[in-house]
Amino acid sequence: MPDKQRILLVDDDRNISHLIRLYLEKEGYEVCEAARGDDGLAAFRKHAPALVLLDVMLPGVDGLEVLREIRKSSKIPVIMLTAKDETFDKVLGLELGADDYITKPFENKELVARVKAVLRRSNTETAGEDADDILSFPQLTVSLARYEVTFEGKPVEMPPKEMEVLYFLASHPNMVFTREQLLERVWGFDFFGDSRTVDVHIKRLREKLVGCENYGWEIHTVWRVGYKFEVK
Repeated sequence: MPDKQRILLVDDDRNISHLIRLYLEKEGYEVCEAARGDDGLAAFRKHAPALVLLDVMLPGVDGLEVLREIRKSSKIPVIMLTAKDETFDKVLGLELGADDYITKPFENKELVARVKAVLRRSNTETAGEDADDILSFPQLTVSLARYEVTFEGKPVEMPPKEMEVLYFLASHPNMVFTREQLLERVWGFDFFGDSRTVDVHIKRLREKLVGCENYGWEIHTVWRVGYKFEVK
């Protein structure tokens, strides 16, 4: 039998953690837990999980800081859990590289479905890494498999989702995508996001690719429709 996929659950609410653990173990996952942010980071480094369920409000180190630390060394899928329902928190978490975001209270069956969907996408991306196609445009190269972007001969640091937005648009030059289509194609059909999330990622990309229009390409806004990677 294949090894069970290990999930790290970082949440200081014992009741919620207990229920989540029961549901995940019933689905065949192995679950390790931590109730503090600093303990969560230690568990992440020790157990090498396949996915992290990470509460935003944690004692010790908060969830967003834990996410920052994880993203310094790993592309492992992370789903944020929070009792808040504020657009700012959602956008910030996704900017930092979260793969999905679910607001408490939630149905445990929905959480399990999200976990399966995010792991499925992650496994698909990993399986395709050996066949990576590097996208090349004047003064720009993008490798999604290696999560590397080079602009004007210099590496550009980007959170995973920011890079995935760039890669997706650049993979379809001159095609227009609505915000909803980008949410679906980059974050996955099961991501219930706010369209402002896309706007924030596009804004950050433009800040990092200043002057790109001089090389015959740019991320262009199509008024009242969406965005496209325009090649002139």
